[in-house]
Amino acid sequence: MTSAVWAVVAEAETSGQDKDQPLRDDIRLLGRILGDTVREQEGDAIYELVETIRQTSIRFHRDADEAARQELNTLLSWMEPRVAVRIIRAFSYFSHLANIAEDQHHSRRNRAHAVAGSAPRPGTLAAAFARAEKAGIGPDELRAFFADALVSPVLTAHPTEVRRKSTLNREMEIADLLDLKERMQATPEEAKAQEESLRRAVLTLWQTALLRRVKLTVLDEVANGLSYYDYTFLAEVPRLLCAIEDELEDMGAPADVGEIPAFLRIGSWIGGDRDGNPFVTADVLRETVRLHRNRAMAFYEEQVSLLVGELSLGSSLVRISPALAALAETSGDRAREHKEEPYRLALVGILGRIRATIAAQHAADAGDTSPAADATGQPYPDAAAFRADLDTVYRSLMENGSKILARGRLRQLRRAVDSFGFHLAALDLRQNSDVHERVVADLLEQAAPGTNYLALDEEGRIALLRKELANPRPLASPYLTYSEETEGELAILRTAAEAHARLGPAVIPNCIISKAEGVSDMLEVALMLKEVGLVSAKGVSALNIIPLFETIGDLQACGPVMDRLLSLPDYKAIVLSRGGEQEVMLGYSDSNKDGGFVSSGWELYKAEINLIEVFGKHKVKLRLFHGRGGSVGRGGGPSYDAILAQPAGAVSGQIRVTEQGEIISSKYSTPENGRRNLEILVSATLESSLLDTGQASPRPEFLEAMEELSATAFKAYRDLVYETPGFEDYFWSSTVINEIATLNIGSRPASRKKTRAITALRAIPWVFSWAQCRLMLPGWYGFGAAVAAFVEARPTDGIAFLQSMYKEWPFFRTLLSNMDMVLSKSSLAVASRYAELVPDVALRTRIFGRISAEYQSSITSLLAIMGQRKLLEANPLLDRSIRNRFPYLDPLNHVQVELLKAHRREAGGAEANDQVLHGIQLTINGISAGLRNSG
Repeated sequence: MTSAVWAVVAEAETSGQDKDQPLRDDIRLLGRILGDTVREQEGDAIYELVETIRQTSIRFHRDADEAARQELNTLLSWMEPRVAVRIIRAFSYFSHLANIAEDQHHSRRNRAHAVAGSAPRPGTLAAAFARAEKAGIGPDELRAFFADALVSPVLTAHPTEVRRKSTLNREMEIADLLDLKERMQATPEEAKAQEESLRRAVLTLWQTALLRRVKLTVLDEVANGLSYYDYTFLAEVPRLLCAIEDELEDMGAPADVGEIPAFLRIGSWIGGDRDGNPFVTADVLRETVRLHRNRAMAFYEEQVSLLVGELSLGSSLVRISPALAALAETSGDRAREHKEEPYRLALVGILGRIRATIAAQHAADAGDTSPAADATGQPYPDAAAFRADLDTVYRSLMENGSKILARGRLRQLRRAVDSFGFHLAALDLRQNSDVHERVVADLLEQAAPGTNYLALDEEGRIALLRKELANPRPLASPYLTYSEETEGELAILRTAAEAHARLGPAVIPNCIISKAEGVSDMLEVALMLKEVGLVSAKGVSALNIIPLFETIGDLQACGPVMDRLLSLPDYKAIVLSRGGEQEVMLGYSDSNKDGGFVSSGWELYKAEINLIEVFGKHKVKLRLFHGRGGSVGRGGGPSYDAILAQPAGAVSGQIRVTEQGEIISSKYSTPENGRRNLEILVSATLESSLLDTGQASPRPEFLEAMEELSATAFKAYRDLVYETPGFEDYFWSSTVINEIATLNIGSRPASRKKTRAITALRAIPWVFSWAQCRLMLPGWYGFGAAVAAFVEARPTDGIAFLQSMYKEWPFFRTLLSNMDMVLSKSSLAVASRYAELVPDVALRTRIFGRISAEYQSSITSLLAIMGQRKLLEANPLLDRSIRNRFPYLDPLNHVQVELLKAHRREAGGAEANDQVLHGIQLTINGISAGLRNSG
């Protein structure tokens, strides 16, 4: 019997172009290997059951067949938990393997285009430079752009990444084997060995537990984040900088003009984000900084060691600079065989100093600030001194006939030092404004009893905070007793000051204020930083103080808030001390949970316009930090399109963007994927800043129409989510929100408070839960109602007008494109089974009926405006990918529903219920993998 169940190609359209044949071949190969593995490991009965479930699921999904529904109920309701787990693992692993094959195919197509000399593809540096050249932008203007640019993807630990590092490593091994098979013309013996290696990797994957047995700690999350430096960042960030310099030189920039600044900076929240996470303490922050530093130093030690082995140039064969000769003299290497090898001598000396630096750092960690002298050399005081020695080697090679040697590992190491310093990552601090408010109130009350800061209105708070900021004496005293919260927050900030003293200000450059609502929120943080010496009484700050505007109301108020703040001379001094730049973070996730997808997108767009006007008025440079998630419901979607759709002036060469959850591994777990995604961010930032990307102000009537659409969509969304009696019960019953909390996928609690209120629920589990039940409600609800009302008011030209908006306005086009994707991943048929979990039949019928009607209305409206006959008609590759997954994704949903029923009945005793819960957790993993950007 063949492994037909595992060959997704058997269900896919077979009339595709030849360019997709390798993808079909890879999926068929991986499917066959997985099918064989399941049969060998679990037996024919499990294999046949999987096939039956798959075929029945296809009928149910395709035809909404009631008979198929009953069949599934019969098949799944009697399934023992131990059998269910095997079925779930089979379908889950196919989704993981399909993802690997698709990523490999994407890389394959990119290489094919490059080899064929095709026109550069959008999102690549080559395309961005070609567009710039066509627009008459020369190398000097481009160099000026990069001199002032900042592009920063910021890794966060938000818990939607449900894979373990062990399974991720196996998946990377499979990807490497597919890549080797693609690039290598194998003999029959080699091909057999390659398939055997694949079988070993798949079997190892099958025999490796998908889920963590223990809850992640913050430091576990830090370690996971560090792995992406090994996979991608340490190598690809320097290479990208070098590639840009080479491109500029090809365009005519003088070769001796100097290097572009290291504008591409990797940031992180992991270990510094305390908002709602009580496990991020001062000790955790200190250890996070130490782990980052150690990873950077280990990389430098490794690279210099390799250079020692590579640069064996003899003094009788090459000339050297006097500076290199002097550096070689101080190396301390007395080996006879190295006596005539000046470059090797110099590098041995550099290696000794790096090792001495590492030893000194470790001694300081242990509290010894004056370690014994190390015979290998004096520690480097900072990364700049290390870079200076590398420069000496580099210039000598460049000036003495060895340019090509200088352009290899040494060049990339120098750019790595520029990019990562001794600290590796720019670590942000983040805390909620409510916490800052309580800490400041405690400090003031202890210093001057009766202040009663919390009772003051906003103006009273501002006046008091400004007075304290100008006072050089600290508020805190070691002789007073403060709340545990106050002590913890001050300890965090003291640790940040300690990190600055040891590694420089780049180690922790930003302090972010969640739920920023007013001017006092910013001044409170400035006062707290002043307590630890990071802000002076004269207004010099060592950190950027960054408000995060999250809710719809906050977004609407952010312009006036920043206008008032920048009007204060004492705060303006802080901004000027930071180079005249002020960063503002915009929250996509919470604004969506607050007001729905349409209103969130529109209010974010308007907020950016308002901020641009305010900052222009105050002559302060604005940098926007986009708090986007992986899913469309949390601001996700293609980064390139999202950046180009920003209003004019919103980018201006600088942008920071969060990279969250499973998106981190999908973008940065392989060098090729990582390089492509970094290029996308850089290219989009360049194009959005320098080129006409359609960002010109949209027609006034478009703005008016969008305001109407947003108002109606907002009302529809709020009516359902916050004003419908029983909706909270419906949500908690019809989704896996309770069970998500049992997964060991992050250190942060799912809710800010112990309540079922949706207002207290984090946006991440909110969106993740709707994705699991295949409704994706945060990514579309309210759109159908908005369009229907708009067309009703303009019956003669309503749709035609919206079609013009779609064609002419990048913002509206991107909004609808993302909705097109998320609706295509939704399934009302599957979601109807989750609705059955709601015990109140009347409540279930009423709410699911409303959701169903809005779902159909949204699709109808979307297709009419986009001019499509079906979802994703304009994106056949994505359409094929999603539809090919359904036969393997839908069964996971059906099994999950049955297990949820059993779990909530708590039938069969504690042991049986533990097995059921384990099965549910596995389905969460598998569905997440199948949907990809789900969290």
